[in-house]
This record gives sequence, C-alpha cells and structure tokens, in this order.
Amino acid sequence: MCGIVGYIGTQAASDILLAGLQKLEYRGYDSAGIATVLEGEIHCVRAKGKLHNLQEKLEGIENPAQLGIGHTRWATHGKPEEYNAHPHMDTAHRLAVVQNGIIENYRELREGLIARGHTFRSETDTEVIPHLIAELLEKLKAEPSSMPALAQHSPLLEAVRQAVNHLEGAFAIAVISADFPDELIVARQQAPLSIGFGQGEFFCASDTPALVPHTRAVLTLENGELARLTPLGVEVYSFGGDRLRKTPRTLNWNPVMVEKQGFKHFMLKEIYEQPGVVRACLEAYLDTSWSPESATSPIKLNLAPELYSDLKQVQIVACGTSWHASLVGKYLIEQLAGIPTMVQYASEFRYAPSPLTPNTLTIGVTQSGETADTLAALEMEKQRRAGQSPRFEARLLGITNRPESSLGHMVPQVIDTHAGIEIGVAATKTFVAQLMAFYALALDLAYHQQTLSATRLEQILLGLRQLPAQIELILESQERYIEELAHDFAETQDFIFLGRGINFPIALEGALKLKEISYIHAEGYPAGEMKHGPIALLDAKVPVVAIATPGLVYEKVLSNAQEAKARDARLIGVTPLEASESAEIFDDLLPVPVVEELLSPILAVIPLQLLAYHIAARRGLDVDQPRNLAKSVTVE
Repeated sequence: MCGIVGYIGTQAASDILLAGLQKLEYRGYDSAGIATVLEGEIHCVRAKGKLHNLQEKLEGIENPAQLGIGHTRWATHGKPEEYNAHPHMDTAHRLAVVQNGIIENYRELREGLIARGHTFRSETDTEVIPHLIAELLEKLKAEPSSMPALAQHSPLLEAVRQAVNHLEGAFAIAVISADFPDELIVARQQAPLSIGFGQGEFFCASDTPALVPHTRAVLTLENGELARLTPLGVEVYSFGGDRLRKTPRTLNWNPVMVEKQGFKHFMLKEIYEQPGVVRACLEAYLDTSWSPESATSPIKLNLAPELYSDLKQVQIVACGTSWHASLVGKYLIEQLAGIPTMVQYASEFRYAPSPLTPNTLTIGVTQSGETADTLAALEMEKQRRAGQSPRFEARLLGITNRPESSLGHMVPQVIDTHAGIEIGVAATKTFVAQLMAFYALALDLAYHQQTLSATRLEQILLGLRQLPAQIELILESQERYIEELAHDFAETQDFIFLGRGINFPIALEGALKLKEISYIHAEGYPAGEMKHGPIALLDAKVPVVAIATPGLVYEKVLSNAQEAKARDARLIGVTPLEASESAEIFDDLLPVPVVEELLSPILAVIPLQLLAYHIAARRGLDVDQPRNLAKSVTVE
C-alpha cells in the first residue's frame, strides 16, 4: 500500500526521491519522509499528511547527497503521525529503512530488541527492521574472522539478508547506512519492488511510475530476493545468499503516460482514455481475419488448451472494483458459454473456500497484480489442489493490467487488460478493460463449448467494435451536462443505484465510485430487491440512479424506478435518449447510445464515473487520492 523509492548515483538524491514520491502518492498519503546519506551522517526529514507538507519542510535546504530513500505512507500499524512516518532508524541513527507491507511477528521481535537495549520511537511494525539490521551488523563486526563470504563482500548486505530471514509477513524494504555510503540494499517478500537501471545511477520503487521518468530498463524482484545497488551496478541474491543472474526488461511506457496532459485530475484523464483502452483490447483480443466460415476461434487469447478441456465450472476471486467486473464476467460466461460460474471476495475465499470440484477454472482478477488477498486465495487454491487426481488439478488464470506482477509469476496463464498506467485511486479505465477481458474470455469459451452460432458470434463482435465511438459520443455530449447536474448534489448525503441482470454490477460500481471519492453514502441494489427493504430509505433527499437499457429486464427496471419516484425520490436514468417512456419517468437523463443489453455495461458505467467525479470535484475533494484509500492493497 505504501510507496517506497530509492536512489544511488550522481545526482542530488532528494530531488529524485521527491519526484518519485509524487508519482507514488496514490499508494499512500498519511505521511511522507526521505533519508539521505551525506558526509557520514543520515539526514532524515518527515512530515505528517500529504506530500506537500514534506516538500515545504525541505524548501531551502541544500542537500547534495547522492544516496537516499523515500516513503509515502498508508497507515497500518500506528496513527498517521510524524513519529510513525518512514524512514525509521536504529537507536544510533546510523541506519534507515523504508517498508511497504506488514511484519506479522514485529511484537515478538520488538520485545526482544527492547530487552537487549534498543530504543523505539514509533508505534510501527517497520521500526523493528533497522534495529534488527543494526544488531546483526554489530555481531558481524565483532566476529570478523568468522564472517561468511557475503559479509566480507558487503557486511550491510549480509546483515539485511540475515534480518529478512527473521521477518514474517509481506514486505518490501529499502535500506541505507551512514557507514556504507555507496550501497543501497533492497529486499522483497510478497510486496512489489522494482529496480531501474540508468547510466551510472540506479533506482528502486514499489511501482514503476516512479521509474519511468528516468529509465525504461527495469528489473522486478521476485519473492525471497534482495539486491545491492552501488554506483557500479546491481547484484541480486536469494534470501539464502546465492547470487542470482537476472536480466532487466524494457517497459513500453513513456513519461507522458504518467502526466495529466491538461486534465484537472488523473481520474478525468483516465475516464477520457477509455475509448483508446477499448480499442487496444479489441486489437489485442479479436482475430481480424475471422469470419463465420472460419474453423478457429474469433478470439486470440493464446490460452493453453488444457484450460478448456472438459471445463465444468469457473470460480473467480477478486476484490473491490475487480469483484464488480467479475460479476459481469459471471453473467457473460454463464449466458454465453453455459458454464456455471461463481464469484467470491478473495478475502472471504481464503478462509472459507468452496468445496473442491472437478474440471474447475479459477480466475484471479486484480488490476495491479499485487492484491494480497487475491494472490493468497490463488496460492491456497494451487496448494489444496496439488497432488489431486487430474480432474481436480488446479487450472489457474489471471486477469491483470500488470502481467509482469506477482500474479503473472504465480499463474501460468494471464490475460493482459492493456489499460496502461492508471494513477487515480478510483479505478475507471482498468474496470472497463477488465470487462473487455471478460467479453473476450466468455466468447472464447463459448466458441470452444459450441454454445453460440457463428452468426451470433459475428453479431456480438460487431457490437464490440462499435463501443469506442459510442463511448466518445457519451464523453462529448454528456460531460458538461453532468458537471452542471453535480451542483445539485453538493449537500446530498445518500444515493441509491439500481440495476438488473448484467447491469446490477454496474449499479454496485457506480455506488462504489461515488462513495470512494465524494464520501457520500451510496448503495447499489438489484432493482427488483428495492421493495424488499431498501425502499424504506427513500424520500426527497435520496436520489436514485437507475440503469435502464433496452433488453430482457428493461420494463422491469422502469417499473422499479416508478416505485422509487412514488416515494418522492429524485430519479436519474442511465437510458437511451430515444426511449420516450424514459423521459416521462426520470427527472434527469444520462443518455447512452442504444446497444444490445449484453454490451450495455461498457456504456452505462461511463456517465456514472463522470457523475461521481464531478460531485467530488464540486465538493473540492482530492479526487485522485481519496482519504483512507490506496491504489494497490498489498496487505491483508
């Protein structure tokens, strides 16, 4: 959840660290800090709150140090106060550490360190790490004759290696020491960490947006690996001390992708990027040479044949917005491919998994590929199916925006959602990209299951290809109106979102977007369930947004909407402008082009994203960095 950066090279480290933290502030913003090594001392500056508070503290301070680490925090252990901010140091202030993750055995370690004379200054779990490393360093110095070979090469590296083997939990750390001014040590265990390669300079960060402005040559550490960065190069080792051969990869991103490009917020920019994202998905997933006469699938996901073989059931694990996308995926897989599908919160599946069933495909959906609960759920599924008969063997598939992530290393097959970097904490373009991945997967499964005719496949594909232009039409015609409409809800405290069938998950997603960034209490319900309890909430102060697109449940949704209107609720309809009956029922219209019901989620979510954005912006809130939230949830 937290953002960590590190630098060693020939430039002023503090400037690079601050710039990196700006790119990672979406990962945590309760407090921030940097530590640098200069003239044999560690200089540490920390501040509570947003990053600009740290920047104000650093203004006017000349600091030519060329080695340093930085951190922006999302609090887990300890209140978001300056004394809990990272970096944390040992008792002698000779060593500093930043961490992303949770040390589960920190209480036991802390008690032992205090008993041995260490002084703690924070409530965090992280602070045990610098004290532990410092203690191990002293032991190595006290017994130089018995130093292992790695310690002779780098005592700091060996002390960190020994320390991480005492830690339990998920963590990524970066370590500097005043006594080793030419070394930056990093380590990873179940939390993301990447190294960037420059010319005579090297970087580390918990996410690649901090690296892109400086380099596109990146090495992602895997679990159980640590690295030593010096001005001369990078050495990678296992936690056991073995030297590893690793090759950097080249990112296909560029610095412009992580800039606002004239938009007021990243979220609005990313909403407007959605037509391009859908086009990228169509290009990646659809075989342009396919015709109804073809003897191959119209979808090119390049999945292993064994995933399709005698497939009887699909189970999906996900969290948050990815869970909503998975609910749409369930609808598509069941209705198009005829395969029973269930969707579970990854955090619940971990502790109450469904009974083992044969010939089951398990799909993990996570934008970042680093969501702790989703990774743990997949790992559990892999372990509990190990050694089973062939019918019960694990079939694992990932859907992610970051195929190079932990998810990509864990599962043998990945569908890349091609959304590009998303900076706004509230997912927009990555949600639409996940939907596109599920459309492709469902159609591919339908082809292999032979549940759709070639003519029907062609019809759906034609509709998918029209979506980018239809999204553009919504953005061009609706944003200004929605911006004006948002003024009416500046003081609203509650919202209800209604949908049925394939658009019930879109009602959930619309409600989530609104509460994430505007802090308005919002709930999504199946429209038919309103009369079974939630209708008691309605009055003139509770607006109701109903998704009513032509199809199987269209008339039913209109009927449910009228029930809300009869209770004096202000009724907002996401519905085609051409539908005359809608104009009579709804007080406000958020029109979308007419498409078949199966494809409507992609369009219906766009005005809901804009509505949430403009209400939050009207309230003067930090749209890109909503309180208490982080982009990637890498802790349980």
